[in-house]
Amino acid sequence: MKLVQFDEKEVKGISVRTTNANEMNQETAKIGGLWKQFYEEIAPNLKSGAKIFGVYHNYESDASGEFSVLAGADGINESSTNSIENISILSGKYLLFEAKGEMPQIVIDTWVKIWNYFSPDDSEYQRAYSTDFELYKSQTEIEIYIAVK
Repeated sequence: MKLVQFDEKEVKGISVRTTNANEMNQETAKIGGLWKQFYEEIAPNLKSGAKIFGVYHNYESDASGEFSVLAGADGINESSTNSIENISILSGKYLLFEAKGEMPQIVIDTWVKIWNYFSPDDSEYQRAYSTDFELYKSQTEIEIYIAVK
């Protein structure tokens, strides 16, 4: 984990609105289905070299409130679908958590580390709940950026 400065970046894709509580229940989870739709409908239309992002934004409050998740990329051929949304990852300070391993388990394991890091009230950094994002570096490598105050 390290503190980094990130410059604003536009990402396009598809999104859902959910809560962490809903994602813990198979009956109400939406993020897995979102990624399934992304890989079926959007990924085949990505430009060469496009980077894939999962962007968490529009937080209602904190980790217990509603938030939006966008599965997207920085290089989508827009003629491919008409349900594309745009989101800007905000510039600012982010804590970067890096992991390597098998998908989707490394994503889940890394989020557990993130929640554990921020759960004590006296952790060195406090979450900003503005935009957080996952950058998929390869089939086995991820970076998760958490906006901090």
